[in-house]
Amino acid sequence: MNALSRVIAATAATALLVGACSGTATTSPSAAVSAPPAVTAAPATPAEPVKLTYFSFSAAPDHLKDLDAIVQAFQQKNPNISIEVQTAAYADYFTKLQTQVAGGSAPDAFELNYENFVSYASSGSLLDLTPFAAADTDFKPEVYYPRAYQVFQADGKQYGVPEQFSDVLLFYNRDLFDAAGIAYPDASWTWKDEQAAAEKLTDKAKGIWGEFQPIQFYEFYKVLAQNGGSFFNADKTAATFNDAKGVEAANWLIGKLVKTMPADAFGADQDTALFKAGKLGMWHSGIWMFTPLKDVTFKWDVSVEPGNVAKAHHFFANAIVASAKTAHPAETWAWLRFLTSSETAVATRLASSWELPAVADQSLFGPYLSQTPPDNREAVFDALANIVTPPVIEQQAQMTDIVTMALDKARLGQMSVQEALNEAATQVDALLK
Repeated sequence: MNALSRVIAATAATALLVGACSGTATTSPSAAVSAPPAVTAAPATPAEPVKLTYFSFSAAPDHLKDLDAIVQAFQQKNPNISIEVQTAAYADYFTKLQTQVAGGSAPDAFELNYENFVSYASSGSLLDLTPFAAADTDFKPEVYYPRAYQVFQADGKQYGVPEQFSDVLLFYNRDLFDAAGIAYPDASWTWKDEQAAAEKLTDKAKGIWGEFQPIQFYEFYKVLAQNGGSFFNADKTAATFNDAKGVEAANWLIGKLVKTMPADAFGADQDTALFKAGKLGMWHSGIWMFTPLKDVTFKWDVSVEPGNVAKAHHFFANAIVASAKTAHPAETWAWLRFLTSSETAVATRLASSWELPAVADQSLFGPYLSQTPPDNREAVFDALANIVTPPVIEQQAQMTDIVTMALDKARLGQMSVQEALNEAATQVDALLK
């Protein structure tokens, strides 16, 4: 079974595209790429010019030109609708968005990852897109992965359309592996293989470290799954991540600090800087880093991540949503459709490695697979056979902070791993009540 066939199988088998995050080849779409039918505006051409605001975290800084190409194409098809783009870094985006929504100045359209989608949908901040989809005779939900479209529903109503997906892989510095005489990572690797390679790669005298893996909520829930553990009990009434499997998973993350992982790499983008500088042998990161790494001077590649008792990979998906208070709902619906499934949007994203569009036609991904580096882009799709989606509750931000802070306490030696996870589990249990 080839990589693309595996994607289709994984889609049906694992509820593809229910998680949340960014390359520059040419930014002009390839005319040879077959794509979904061009999207036409759902509303009739407005009599007066309409300006829509669109807020994005995934476009900056590497894909502003790509987004502009999509905007220009939309405006050519809809000359009386203009798009004002606003961007913010992911670290700042949700704070700014929350301030705008609370102040009654929400953008007409904006990006949401799945975790935050749940909170925004339940708060009444999002426009119900159901009537617009039903009235749009040109619209076919089948253009998206069926499950991808469905997960951005709440209470039977459609509140978002899927924009893109990404996953996390094991990046590695081929030059460092070659110098150390170590075979490259592959799908057979386990945690033990990773640890053995990391120890051989580490040369503290030269400032070379074997690996880096963030110690935070999103990595913890994944390694917990790799260890056969569960974040919640079956009916989601209690946290279970503090059991023996959870403690072992957290110790796997934190234990790397002793020998193979730089303790000073936990600041903003410090791990990225270290990998770009050729100072990390391995790095757990997302496929959105393909573009920022295109100009490094060493050879690098990617592999699926090692597991312990099971394989498990991060899965992130983003949707485009509309504000419940937009003054131009029909025009905003037209923009959402175009941005997520038009021929221009699909081809532009693929040509620039701007994550992957959430469209159903897998034949479109050929141009993406042919780009290098990395050579092993098929790992992006191989990983989808073993995806794990983030545990999500309405108080998502609080839960994420609780778990990350607990891991920080354990990482800094302020509490034992067991004590930190017990404290976090108690706090998460309180959120579930």
